[in-house]
Amino acid sequence: MTTEQDSIYQEVTSLLIKLFEIAPEAITPEARLYEDLELDSIDAVDMIVHLQKKTGKKIKPETFKSVRTVQDVVDAVEQLLREA
Repeated sequence: MTTEQDSIYQEVTSLLIKLFEIAPEAITPEARLYEDLELDSIDAVDMIVHLQKKTGKKIKPETFKSVRTVQDVVDAVEQLLREA
């Protein structure tokens, strides 16, 4: 992971812990959002809203349609920041 990816990963992890009270040890790059972390679509929307506030970027819903794992979230956010 690059340092940028690492900081995004830390941000996503702290969001998951803070918003959804997920145990830190359950969060890994490979953890699947819906199956492993038991998020639902409303949780995903909440997470997107928080990430938009953090990045100051508009996240397109279709960007998140393919997101399945914590690493996918990190990659999507990193992509957004690169496009800026």
